[in-house]
Formats: sequence, structure tokens, C-alpha cells
Amino acid sequence: MRTQTGGGGGGIILGRFIGGYMVRRMWLLVVVALCLAGAAVAQSGPGGGGNSGKSLVERLGYPANARLLIIHADDFGMMHTVDTAIEEAFEKKWITSASILVPCPWFPEVAVWAKAHPDADLGIHLALNADWTGYRWSPVSAQAKGSSLLDADGYLPLLTPYVVTHAKMEDVRTEVHAQIDKAAAAGIHISHLDTHMGTIVSSPDLFKEYVAASQSYKLPVMLVNDPRFAAFTGYDLSSLGPKTIFLNSVVEIVPGVPQDKWLDAYKKMLAGLPPGGVYQLIVHLAHNDAEIQGATWDHPDWGAQWRQNDFDLVKSAEFQQFLKEQGFVLVSWKDLAKAGS
Repeated sequence: MRTQTGGGGGGIILGRFIGGYMVRRMWLLVVVALCLAGAAVAQSGPGGGGNSGKSLVERLGYPANARLLIIHADDFGMMHTVDTAIEEAFEKKWITSASILVPCPWFPEVAVWAKAHPDADLGIHLALNADWTGYRWSPVSAQAKGSSLLDADGYLPLLTPYVVTHAKMEDVRTEVHAQIDKAAAAGIHISHLDTHMGTIVSSPDLFKEYVAASQSYKLPVMLVNDPRFAAFTGYDLSSLGPKTIFLNSVVEIVPGVPQDKWLDAYKKMLAGLPPGGVYQLIVHLAHNDAEIQGATWDHPDWGAQWRQNDFDLVKSAEFQQFLKEQGFVLVSWKDLAKAGS
């Protein structure tokens, strides 16, 4: 079993337990050293400040040394318990953004909530695989029999490596557009695109589809501007243009952190982020109930108790006070989009 972890319980993970640790967020691996070393990355295109010569922080109207933080919940729509946790976190301002798993059975619940909360910052969590062994979902698009995005039972493939080695880009393109189109047709105001499991950024060809979707729909995508990311994807980031939005780092907790050290791990992870940057903290929220216990019974990592821990964290008065003491300015993808317009 292999994972890539950061010190102190913070950083980025390269594995997920599915009969052993498999690739989870491969594209974030290139960010680990930056996050742990506290190095700053250019924020607004590979030149650093775009045409204005200012950093993204400054273009958003903040002092150059400000630390802006998106608190982002993944997997909205995955199941009812995830939805209710994310909805409460939005309504009580514990998070600032979330992304939606459109292929999942509980997407309609998200669509209803989104109509009642049109200002909520909601992205599309582009999914090319269904990663829970006992809880699966099918593509949104009408993939033909024998499609590279169908397993033997008609679901999206289980593992990222399978998609990387087997997916045909025309199938990927069809599914990506179908997910975005379905959300838009449901009346959801889409703020950004990102990636479930990192799958759509796990090869140069897949990454091109990620960027192409951003350009086609004129939506920002979650990107970190670093030469190692460019080397990993095989993509020339400078070709994306000066108004492309780049984050300094994306961080999340990793396996191996005891429940009683959860808050400490988050504090250590966030306290080390350098001034003058835009960061995203990814959390996974749910209530630890029978629904998610049944779906994730063989996946303790990112499973039922993990998501309850994250929910307890964001609602914690101590965590909220920590963010204030650290001087973090909470922002959303809608805020960042203003700098790219």
C-alpha cells in the first residue's frame, strides 16, 4: 500500500483504500512540496500578475499580503446525508463553496436546494468514475454499449487508473458536457469546474478535455500554477492566457489522523500557508448515519466517520476562531471569477 502524505496530518493524498491504496488525487501530488515548504506560487497566469502586473489577491481588492481561503465541500449530491450536511454548512456560512456530483442519485435534491439558494457558490465535480465498491452511479450521457466509460454493469469505472488507460476522449467529452449541461438545465448557477478523484487531470489527453470544457463553457477550473503540474499533465500552462485563475495551493487532510487530532491537523496545515496567496481547503461533509455507513463500509478513508469529523470541524467555534486569528479572508469561486473577467 502506498500513499503520499504531508507532515503533521496535512497535505495531499495519492491513494485511496480500494483493496489497497490506489490513485486518488494524482494531479495534486505536484503541489505537496510547495504546501509543506510554504513556497508561494504565481497566482494569475504563468507570468504572475496577468496584464495588470498585480497578483490575484490584489486584483480582488485585498492587500498584497492577504491570505484568501475558499472552504470547499466536495461531493454535493452523492447521497442524502452528504446533501443535508453541505446545505447546513452553506446556510450557517461554515463553507464558502461546493461542487456537485451530477451523475449521483441525489442530484435532484441539490437542484431543488440550489433554486432556493441562487447565490450559493456551486461548481461541477466532473466525475469519470464511481469509486465506491458498494455504491455506484452511471454516466449522465447515453454512452453506447462498449463505451470506454462503462463497466460490465453499466456504471462508470471504479478506478482512476482504468480510466487513464482505457478512456476514449470522445466518450470523455460527451460525458463532461452532459454533466455540465444537466446542471445548467436544472437552473444551477455554475461557478467553476473541478475534478472528482483527480481523474480528468490524470493524463495529458484527459487534462486537455478539462481545459477545453472550461473554455467551452467560459468557467474557471481548479488549477495550481506550478512547473511540476505542467510537467505532470504535459500541458503548457502559459497557453491558457493571462486571465486564467490559479490557486497557490489546494490542501486537505490525509489518512492516518486520529479523530482527536483532527482539529490540530487542520490548524497545522493552514497556519503554514504563506501570506499573499489564494488557497482552497477541501472538506468532505456528511452525518455518520446508516446511509453512508452502508455505502462506505469498506472505505474508512473519506468514509462515514471521516466526513462526520470534517462536518464537526467546520461547525466548530474553535476552528472558526482560529481562521479569524490567522487573518484568513473567506472567499468563493464567484469572487475569484471577478478577477478573470
